[in-house]
Amino acid sequence: MLCAVYKSRKKAETYLFVERREDFSRVPEVLMRTFGRPELVLMTKLDPARPLGIASTSRVMAALTSQGFYLQVPPPPENLLEQHKAQLKASR
Repeated sequence: MLCAVYKSRKKAETYLFVERREDFSRVPEVLMRTFGRPELVLMTKLDPARPLGIASTSRVMAALTSQGFYLQVPPPPENLLEQHKAQLKASR
């Protein structure tokens, strides 16, 4: 399955996968407003045998088939202070 990957200029580390280059017709307008003007990063062939960086290739392919897009957002930042507090509490 071929797809186009765009990055957001408004949201750091946020990527939008669509079925065809420059075809955002199945992406909700509210998402496009929040995402901002998309910047093409690459065209790629999705293959379940080839892993993607963060997302599951099969999950991306399923989303593209069912809804026409997949939005990849960065993982939440680690809260090192909370982790440290939890470790201190557990060691007591």
